[in-house]
Amino acid sequence: MDHWPEEVKLRARKLRKEGLSYGELTKKLNVSKSTLHSWIYDLKRPQYITEEQKRKHLEKIRPLARIAIKKKKEDRLNKIKDKVDKEVKSCLLLKNIDYLKSILSMLYWAEGAKGRGGISFVNTDPKLALLFLTLFRKCYLIDEDKLRVRLYLHYYHKIKETKSFWSGLLNISESKFGKIYIKPRSKTKKFRQNFMGICSIRYHSEDLKNEILERAYFLADSINKN
Repeated sequence: MDHWPEEVKLRARKLRKEGLSYGELTKKLNVSKSTLHSWIYDLKRPQYITEEQKRKHLEKIRPLARIAIKKKKEDRLNKIKDKVDKEVKSCLLLKNIDYLKSILSMLYWAEGAKGRGGISFVNTDPKLALLFLTLFRKCYLIDEDKLRVRLYLHYYHKIKETKSFWSGLLNISESKFGKIYIKPRSKTKKFRQNFMGICSIRYHSEDLKNEILERAYFLADSINKN
């Protein structure tokens, strides 16, 4: 039998409308949750969100959150780019041949062949390959006829287009390209596909290669000592 006064029930409903939870109401009115439920089951707390509403809300805001995060990353990157752009443009050393030779030597030390023979720079990154060749041409009076290119491709590369791409990028005639090597690779096994294969730039001069590497070694020793 329900022995609770009507004013208690009305107060419970009033407080529920004001936003109190079941737990808060039981403490305030000293009423069990089961009894409270029979009084206020039809009332939802203000701002109450159902699980379905939560799900729909998340579906709506997640794409917006991803966009906001991406925008923040782009803004940070743009600030970095602006800063570096100003520093590079104001760097007078870029016109200094010794400075450029130092960049070339470090680049070749990192990516070039160190064994016997002439110069051999191998890379998949077109920008890096172009940087090496640009520095090489600026720093030394080379014989363009001695430049050779060899490509290492996969089955998915279009040979004619790839050859034309590297020729145009490096400004080296396709007649200077050696036999293209197609690397064996399973067509069913997943792997990361590279952009335009592997490009090997070669120049027959062991003395020049040794000069470039020795410069890198002396630079490293000098920097490490300071």
